[in-house]
Parts: sequence; C-alpha cells; structure tokens
Amino acid sequence: MRLNKKVAVITGGGSGIGAAICRMFAAEGAAVAVTDIRLPAAQEIAAEIVRAGGRAGSWAFDVSDRPAVEQAADQIEKQLGPMDIWVNNAGISPIVPFLECSEELWDQTLRINLTGAFIGCQAAIRRMLPRRQGVVLNMSSQSGKVGNSQYAAYCASKFGIIGLTQSLAVEFAGDRIRVNALCPGVVMTPLWDKMLGDYARKRNLKLEEVGPYLERKIPLGRLCTPEDVARTAVFLASDDAAYLTGQAINVSGGAVMH
Repeated sequence: MRLNKKVAVITGGGSGIGAAICRMFAAEGAAVAVTDIRLPAAQEIAAEIVRAGGRAGSWAFDVSDRPAVEQAADQIEKQLGPMDIWVNNAGISPIVPFLECSEELWDQTLRINLTGAFIGCQAAIRRMLPRRQGVVLNMSSQSGKVGNSQYAAYCASKFGIIGLTQSLAVEFAGDRIRVNALCPGVVMTPLWDKMLGDYARKRNLKLEEVGPYLERKIPLGRLCTPEDVARTAVFLASDDAAYLTGQAINVSGGAVMH
C-alpha cells in the first residue's frame, strides 16, 4: 500500500472528486480526515471507509474560515496523528457571462477556490515543517491552463492555484515538502450536476447533448471520472512521485497538453 501509515486531510471530501480521493487514499493505507462544509456528507464518507476496514474521521469547516481550518487541523492531528498529506480540493465553479458576473460572485469564487487553498497550505505546511516532510496537493483544473468563456472568476482562481503551487514548491523544497497541482478535465460530479443547465444554455444545447458534446472534444473520447483524478492524487502523494514538485498535472484525456 503506497500510503501506508500516512495521515491525509482532504477538503471537500464529502462528494465527487474529494470523496473518491478519500476512498482511494484509505484503500492505499492512509488514515483519512474527511472534511467538508457539510458535516453529514463528511460523516457518510468517513463511516464508509471505517466499514471497509480503514481509518477515518470527519470534520466540517468552511475552507475560507482560517480559525475553523486551524482548529480542525489541531483536532485532526490529535485524533489521527501528525499530518503527512493535505489535499485542497474544495471549490465552486459558477458559469456566468463575464458582464453579468457580480463583484460578490467574483469575490466568493476566489475566496473559496484560491484563498481557501492558501489557508489550507499554510495550515498544512506549518504542521509539516517540524518534521521536514509532507505533500500538499492543490486542485486546479484544465481551466487553470486554458481560459474559457463565462468562467472568468473560476479560471482566475484556478490559474492562481498553479502560481501558488509553483511558488510554494520552490520555497519549501529544501524542507522536503512537495507541492503539486492536479488539473482535471470535465468530471460529472454533483458540482457539475448543478452547472449542467447553465452550460447547456451557454452552448445552446439540450441537457442530454452536453455529455456527447464534451466527449467529442476529448482525444480519449470520454469524460474524466473522480477515480481518474484520485489515482493521480495517490501517485502524487506517494513516494513514487518523490522527484515531482511544482507540477500541474493534466488529467484531461488529452484535451489539454501543456
């Protein structure tokens, strides 16, 4: 097991990509802190892991609330042990024409997606430094590599994630703390379910046409799954990726290649 005896914290772990990462990390031997803004969702995934014979706990906090994040981080280490891995996965993804994007929506998107990752990185790295080891994974997106219409706030936040990742990778490499980003393509999660209508209107499609439309744009011919992202996260968190830091890894079926 590639993550045996590791302690991993995953934000947004109650559904979608985050839940898949929690499950796969646990299957690889990690003790998993499932965190989400919704406590029942975190509790459900943690209970599933425990029923399968793994070790997990659940915590609820808003990733942009620094005191709540710090308090949970202390509780996690007290219950599960010193953290080895922190995954900044929580995020939102609004689709809105740029001229209709309010300053409030812009601020909310950057606060959750980018500031939330910033706060998570600080909480993790402060606790990893005394032992001079650790892995931080930040969830960017293919929209952090290539701009897309009606995604201005989301793209800005996800491009920012890559800059944050590269900066921290350089700063903490000497402390043996690796920092990498994942850049998934379209993943049909509960987050995408909420966006489907907006995306259909954006492309003048019927709801049932959205999936095939997106698949035609992907060289491998299918949408990304939460498990595709989780497998990449396991690799990056493990010693198999010991020489990788500062990277933004595409998990997009060839849709983005830089």
